Amino acid sequence: MTVTHLKTNKENALSERFEIAFNQIHKCLMEKVKDTTDDRFKNLVEVGMKKHSLIRSFYNELCQFAKLRNAIVHEKVDHDYYIAEPHLDIVERIEKIAGYFQKPETALSIATKEVQHFKESDRLADVLSCIRKTSYSRFPIYNEKGEYLWLLTATYLLNWLSDRLADQVIDLSNAKISDITRKKGKQLVAFISKTSSIFKAEEIFETFHKEDKKLEAIIITLNGSENEKPLGIVTSYDLIEIDLDS
Repeated sequence: MTVTHLKTNKENALSERFEIAFNQIHKCLMEKVKDTTDDRFKNLVEVGMKKHSLIRSFYNELCQFAKLRNAIVHEKVDHDYYIAEPHLDIVERIEKIAGYFQKPETALSIATKEVQHFKESDRLADVLSCIRKTSYSRFPIYNEKGEYLWLLTATYLLNWLSDRLADQVIDLSNAKISDITRKKGKQLVAFISKTSSIFKAEEIFETFHKEDKKLEAIIITLNGSENEKPLGIVTSYDLIEIDLDS
């Protein structure tokens, strides 16, 4: 066996590894990107990047992978001989990205941690103090039994305070969260488990959007039950960009 033949086998192994990782990503794209009947890799990337942050994060690389894959697959001169051969660092990179797609990060990884939550019997002054210290803007509200009731947002609270100030009546010394008169329609929230993926969170926001409803936040709990302790809160802003490149 010549040295040249050994080198060719190694190169073929890299091409095969590249194709396997590419196909793994392609399969994930076909499963996640629903708004098209064209299941070509490049089209799925173009359509999917509009809604899925994971695809946006790797958009440029995915496009380059598509070009390289075409060169590898369509420019073979023989069954076991490729004109284009990927470098090892490219193969390792696409395998790493394939791993992200096959087992995407959890929504909890991008969520606001240490969720500040209150009971309806708590003082409004405590909520304002929390806003000042943490800059948080969403607070799940529970009853004495620990059952979820509604989501208090900083915007709604400030509007409520502004109305009282306009009437020249604002006294927070004994004001409770229960004193706030909520709008007839509560802030819309959804609940998911701590193991739910970023894709799952995006799909939930997209479902509400299609129904012309504003989803204020997704609250993450251990098993996805609304009456469990909140572990994190995800908003649409959290899904704009994900930093997975390292």
